Amino acid sequence: MKIAYFDTSALLKRYVSETGSRWVNTFLTSFPEPVVFTSQLTAVETACAFSRRLRDGTLTLAEYDRLRTASDYDFTYRYIVADVMQTMIDTARQLAGRHPLRAYDALHLATAWLLNRELLLNNKSPLTFICADDRLILIARAEGLQAENPNEY
Repeated sequence: MKIAYFDTSALLKRYVSETGSRWVNTFLTSFPEPVVFTSQLTAVETACAFSRRLRDGTLTLAEYDRLRTASDYDFTYRYIVADVMQTMIDTARQLAGRHPLRAYDALHLATAWLLNRELLLNNKSPLTFICADDRLILIARAEGLQAENPNEY
Protein backbone atom coordinates (compact mmCIF):
# COMPACT_ATOMS: atom_id res chain seq x y z
CA MET A 1 0.00 0.00 0.00
CA LYS A 2 1.31 3.43 -0.92
CA ILE A 3 1.18 6.04 1.83
CA ALA A 4 1.98 9.66 1.01
CA TYR A 5 1.92 13.13 2.45
CA PHE A 6 1.21 15.83 -0.14
CA ASP A 7 2.12 19.43 0.51
CA THR A 8 0.24 22.15 -1.36
CA SER A 9 2.78 22.55 -4.16
CA ALA A 10 2.15 18.94 -5.17
CA LEU A 11 -1.52 18.51 -4.37
CA LEU A 12 -2.50 21.65 -6.30
CA LYS A 13 -1.37 19.78 -9.43
CA ARG A 14 -4.42 17.53 -8.98
CA TYR A 15 -6.65 20.49 -9.79
CA VAL A 16 -4.58 22.81 -11.99
CA SER A 17 -2.75 21.55 -15.06
CA GLU A 18 0.97 22.25 -14.77
CA THR A 19 4.27 20.39 -14.82
CA GLY A 20 3.89 17.26 -12.71
CA SER A 21 0.09 17.11 -12.92
CA ARG A 22 0.07 13.88 -14.91
CA TRP A 23 2.33 12.17 -12.33
CA VAL A 24 0.15 13.38 -9.43
CA ASN A 25 -3.07 12.22 -11.10
CA THR A 26 -1.55 8.84 -11.95
CA PHE A 27 -0.37 8.42 -8.35
CA LEU A 28 -3.72 9.44 -6.85
CA THR A 29 -5.74 7.16 -9.14
CA SER A 30 -3.44 4.13 -8.93
CA PHE A 31 -4.63 0.78 -7.64
CA PRO A 32 -4.75 0.01 -4.87
CA GLU A 33 -5.75 3.54 -3.97
CA PRO A 34 -3.00 5.22 -1.96
CA VAL A 35 -3.49 6.58 1.54
CA VAL A 36 -3.05 10.33 1.19
CA PHE A 37 -2.28 12.58 4.14
CA THR A 38 -2.17 16.34 3.99
CA SER A 39 -2.64 19.25 6.37
CA GLN A 40 -5.37 21.75 7.12
CA LEU A 41 -2.86 24.25 5.74
CA THR A 42 -3.15 22.64 2.31
CA ALA A 43 -6.89 23.29 2.22
CA VAL A 44 -6.28 26.98 2.94
CA GLU A 45 -3.37 27.32 0.52
CA THR A 46 -5.34 25.53 -2.22
CA ALA A 47 -8.35 27.83 -1.76
CA CYS A 48 -6.01 30.83 -1.92
CA ALA A 49 -4.37 29.54 -5.11
CA PHE A 50 -7.76 29.09 -6.78
CA SER A 51 -8.88 32.57 -5.69
CA ARG A 52 -5.65 34.14 -6.95
CA ARG A 53 -6.12 32.47 -10.34
CA LEU A 54 -9.72 33.72 -10.48
CA ARG A 55 -8.59 37.29 -9.70
CA ASP A 56 -5.79 37.24 -12.26
CA GLY A 57 -8.08 35.84 -14.94
CA THR A 58 -6.44 32.44 -15.46
CA LEU A 59 -9.60 30.74 -14.15
CA THR A 60 -13.17 31.53 -15.12
CA LEU A 61 -15.83 31.65 -12.41
CA ALA A 62 -17.20 28.31 -13.65
CA GLU A 63 -13.72 26.71 -13.47
CA TYR A 64 -13.17 28.21 -10.03
CA ASP A 65 -16.49 26.78 -8.78
CA ARG A 66 -15.69 23.36 -10.27
CA LEU A 67 -12.23 23.28 -8.67
CA ARG A 68 -13.51 24.41 -5.28
CA THR A 69 -16.24 21.76 -5.36
CA ALA A 70 -13.77 19.03 -6.37
CA SER A 71 -11.18 19.99 -3.77
CA ASP A 72 -13.81 20.39 -1.03
CA TYR A 73 -15.01 16.86 -1.79
CA ASP A 74 -11.48 15.44 -1.78
CA PHE A 75 -10.53 17.17 1.48
CA THR A 76 -13.69 15.80 3.09
CA TYR A 77 -13.75 12.26 1.70
CA ARG A 78 -10.49 11.35 0.01
CA TYR A 79 -7.58 12.76 2.01
CA ILE A 80 -6.70 12.27 5.64
CA VAL A 81 -6.37 15.87 6.77
CA ALA A 82 -4.13 16.42 9.78
CA ASP A 83 -5.08 19.12 12.23
CA VAL A 84 -2.36 21.62 13.06
CA MET A 85 -1.43 20.77 16.63
CA GLN A 86 1.08 22.15 19.10
CA THR A 87 3.37 19.15 18.56
CA MET A 88 3.59 20.04 14.87
CA ILE A 89 4.33 23.67 15.64
CA ASP A 90 7.07 22.66 18.09
CA THR A 91 8.57 20.23 15.56
CA ALA A 92 8.37 22.87 12.81
CA ARG A 93 10.27 25.31 15.03
CA GLN A 94 12.98 22.70 15.61
CA LEU A 95 13.22 22.01 11.86
CA ALA A 96 13.46 25.74 11.18
CA GLY A 97 16.43 25.87 13.53
CA ARG A 98 18.22 23.22 11.45
CA HIS A 99 17.18 24.19 7.92
CA PRO A 100 16.29 27.29 5.87
CA LEU A 101 12.51 26.84 5.81
CA ARG A 102 9.51 29.09 5.19
CA ALA A 103 6.85 28.86 7.89
CA TYR A 104 4.29 26.75 6.01
CA ASP A 105 7.01 24.53 4.56
CA ALA A 106 8.25 23.88 8.09
CA LEU A 107 4.73 22.95 9.21
CA HIS A 108 4.15 20.66 6.23
CA LEU A 109 7.48 18.95 6.81
CA ALA A 110 6.85 18.64 10.56
CA THR A 111 3.43 17.12 9.92
CA ALA A 112 4.82 14.57 7.46
CA TRP A 113 7.77 13.77 9.75
CA LEU A 114 5.49 13.17 12.76
CA LEU A 115 3.03 11.08 10.73
CA ASN A 116 5.89 9.00 9.35
CA ARG A 117 7.28 8.46 12.84
CA GLU A 118 3.86 7.29 14.01
CA LEU A 119 3.53 4.89 11.07
CA LEU A 120 6.97 3.39 11.74
CA LEU A 121 6.29 3.05 15.47
CA ASN A 122 3.20 1.03 14.55
CA ASN A 123 5.12 -1.22 12.13
CA LYS A 124 3.46 0.34 9.07
CA SER A 125 5.07 1.28 5.78
CA PRO A 126 6.81 4.66 5.73
CA LEU A 127 5.14 7.50 3.93
CA THR A 128 6.55 9.38 0.97
CA PHE A 129 6.68 13.16 1.23
CA ILE A 130 5.47 14.55 -2.10
CA CYS A 131 6.36 18.13 -2.86
CA ALA A 132 7.23 20.24 -5.91
CA ASP A 133 10.03 22.19 -4.22
CA ASP A 134 13.56 20.85 -4.78
CA ARG A 135 14.96 22.56 -1.69
CA LEU A 136 12.22 21.16 0.53
CA ILE A 137 12.70 17.69 -0.99
CA LEU A 138 16.39 17.80 -0.02
CA ILE A 139 15.53 18.89 3.52
CA ALA A 140 12.89 16.16 3.84
CA ARG A 141 15.42 13.55 2.76
CA ALA A 142 17.99 14.97 5.21
CA GLU A 143 15.35 14.46 7.92
CA GLY A 144 14.97 10.81 6.93
CA LEU A 145 11.83 10.95 4.81
CA GLN A 146 11.36 9.31 1.45
CA ALA A 147 10.52 12.16 -0.91
CA GLU A 148 9.36 12.63 -4.49
CA ASN A 149 9.03 15.68 -6.69
CA PRO A 150 6.28 15.27 -9.32
CA ASN A 151 8.00 17.89 -11.49
CA GLU A 152 10.76 15.36 -12.21
CA TYR A 153 8.39 13.06 -14.09
